[in-house]
Amino acid sequence: MRHAFAFLLIATACGSAQNDKRPVKDVPPADLVIAGSSSSIRTMDPEHPKVEAIAIRAGVIEAVGSCSELEVRLGPETQVVRLVGDQQALPGLADAHAHLYGLGKALESVDLRGVSSEQAAAQEIAKAASVVPQSTWITGRGWDQNRWSPAEFPKAATLDQVIASHPVAVRRIDGHARWANSRAIELAGIRADTPDPAGGKIIRDSKGNATGVFIDTAIDLVESKIPAADRGAIERRIRAAATHVNALGLTAVHDMGISLETAEVYQKLADANELPIRVYGLLGYEKGLEDRLPPATTQPGLFELRAVKMFADGALGSRGAALLSPYSDAPKERGLVITDTAELTRVGTLLAARGYQLAVHAIGDRGNRMTLDAFEATTKQSKNQDLRFRVEHAQVLDEADIPRFAELGAIASMQPTHATSDMPWAQARLGADRIRGSYAWRRLLDSKAVLAFGSDFPVEKPSPLLGIYAAVTRQSEAGSPEGGWHPDQKLELDEAIALFTSAPAFAAFGENHRGSIRPGMAADISVFDAPLTADRRLLERRATTTIVDGRIVYRSNDASISTGQ
Repeated sequence: MRHAFAFLLIATACGSAQNDKRPVKDVPPADLVIAGSSSSIRTMDPEHPKVEAIAIRAGVIEAVGSCSELEVRLGPETQVVRLVGDQQALPGLADAHAHLYGLGKALESVDLRGVSSEQAAAQEIAKAASVVPQSTWITGRGWDQNRWSPAEFPKAATLDQVIASHPVAVRRIDGHARWANSRAIELAGIRADTPDPAGGKIIRDSKGNATGVFIDTAIDLVESKIPAADRGAIERRIRAAATHVNALGLTAVHDMGISLETAEVYQKLADANELPIRVYGLLGYEKGLEDRLPPATTQPGLFELRAVKMFADGALGSRGAALLSPYSDAPKERGLVITDTAELTRVGTLLAARGYQLAVHAIGDRGNRMTLDAFEATTKQSKNQDLRFRVEHAQVLDEADIPRFAELGAIASMQPTHATSDMPWAQARLGADRIRGSYAWRRLLDSKAVLAFGSDFPVEKPSPLLGIYAAVTRQSEAGSPEGGWHPDQKLELDEAIALFTSAPAFAAFGENHRGSIRPGMAADISVFDAPLTADRRLLERRATTTIVDGRIVYRSNDASISTGQ
């Protein structure tokens, strides 16, 4: 017999306790019921866009409907999440391009985002060095020379003035450049006669000596000397990062460029049901990886591994993005090609035969064209026509290449906050004509291309609401510029939410398992303190409850959760 108190909980949540009829039909009790008002649950299911209640059992949504319809699902052990006030539930928000393990590392290292000058960054690094043993490597991320005056790359000499005994290597905010001190350069064995690696660049003085900044593949010259983390550290960082983003309402991430060892730690946590977030893993490509690939994941789970990430070019901020024409603010530079079309095609063909998806980082218009050319060649050679190959960033596009995404079935995996972060300087890099094909998610969507949105955290802040806000306003968090930057590329709110819910599911071959609230889907749900909006009020919203695979992995003080006991 069902407890009267359990019924009262759900009836109260729905705003009425007047109908105390008991359905005759016998169904197993739900593990979890979410209940609110007629507008409290936004399903992203066009057949039932809003419902009052959700019943969850064994990690799966069993039923949606009115409170009275779902009362039959209550049992003495059923947890009830009551959506009080203006709280609203959505399908679990997902980040289609992130670095979850990278965020875990960042939480343990120096955060240089927003520092106002090269000297201020050096002082922050020196503070970190002052509390660890001598000779310990100091790592960090977030410096951006475009914020400084003058907007020039930093120097090893600036670090040497405040840090001598510790090797230092800190990444630029986009991850495509590393700033090192002389001790780190010495340990890496870099001299004036050290050549630039293919796809990379050592910034040098007039005598050929390294000045302290290494771009794209040249980063490895220094990074290879940093001691690798053991599995204990990897697990610790994953747990910390997952906890951090759960509190922001994230239920799933696509973790870009992980190692096989990191993938094994993820799988261990998933097998033990200790992974509090759904992770779609993309291995970082390295030579010979195709000979060591495990079988691709074909069944849904908390951790799935069926994709590999490669790089076509570098980043716009460090002028490593490969352009068809020279940079507007550096006429002698056209960026860096990290992997050419032939190699992308070769690896893509091998991956397709193994059931793996290929995702390629491409930012410049040349990098994107090379990638699309490789996708076209691979598709012609593959028996499988549902490859869902992905272009990560798709940031600067030649007008002729925009329709090719839909034609090739290529997914444009984009990050809206990159536009609002880059807008102070992007047009100087690209010029007035080329900027029209940049950060152009509306043009891509209108061309019938498939898009999926993410943040690229920790490059950007990890809150998915910031991405939705950027997509619908094209403004900074301060609300500038008025009307939005290139406002013709704005999206509607429902479109942006879909690109953070159902679209990441599709990009991970999971559209039949997650991405909306309807029976049979995984119970991944994000609850916020008020409805999402297409204006600056969105920045005030806070997650109150985050549910992954039917488990409550985060609850704020505003969450109202009870059981039928």
